[in-house]
Amino acid sequence: MQYKHSASNRLRKGRVSLAGQVYLVTFATHDRRRLFDNPQLAALFSKACMDRRLWQEAELLAWVLMPDHWHGLVQLGGNGVLSRIVQRLKANTSKAVAIRGAPVWQPGFHDRAIAGERTMHAAADYLLDNPLRAGLVESIEHWPWRYAVWD
Repeated sequence: MQYKHSASNRLRKGRVSLAGQVYLVTFATHDRRRLFDNPQLAALFSKACMDRRLWQEAELLAWVLMPDHWHGLVQLGGNGVLSRIVQRLKANTSKAVAIRGAPVWQPGFHDRAIAGERTMHAAADYLLDNPLRAGLVESIEHWPWRYAVWD
């Protein structure tokens, strides 16, 4: 009998977590629902995302919450495993948002390793400017659902 891998298993194949590496991480809401058009849900997400207990094995350098997805720059610590960190983040924020009987996030996530400080700052600018490019605000300073360690 031949075993078929799920799409999320295929995505994880070959994925390696490297200590000190910075990753651009993206994951989307279930069915790309615009859950975070609701400011109350976005505020609950933001508080849960910044929970220090989530970031014991990594540092959250920057993030932005969009109506239907999240982008973050995550730097792994010595024992950090990216998939485990993302799983905890999604679980913690799902619990905080607490939508009865409905999943908050799609399974899996996308990540890209970032090489070098210049590339990291370009990736941070890209993710933090997402609300501006999407036409959600005229000035990025008006988007409350974002964070960067260097702000």
